[in-house]
Amino acid sequence: MSDKTVKGEQKESMAIIKAPPKQPKSVTIQARVEESVKTQLDQYAKFIDSTPSYVITEALKVLFKRDDEFKVWLGQRVSGQSSEQVQGEVLTKTP
Repeated sequence: MSDKTVKGEQKESMAIIKAPPKQPKSVTIQARVEESVKTQLDQYAKFIDSTPSYVITEALKVLFKRDDEFKVWLGQRVSGQSSEQVQGEVLTKTP
């Protein structure tokens, strides 16, 4: 879509409502935790009006971002492997 400007030039229209951000691909994991951890996880999810999956995902992102020793270790392991690459805070596969 485009609109005409006063001088006859074309100007792109911006949508009033933006498209939602694309959700990253998710996978299912299974983990055993202490019952008290599960209880607190559920309570925290309720506290922030979200899901336990969201809490786990965000908590792991924080852990990976803040653990400098892990980042060094990961960088050493990934630097020799051409099929994987660290981009920002996420380990991604490259073609």
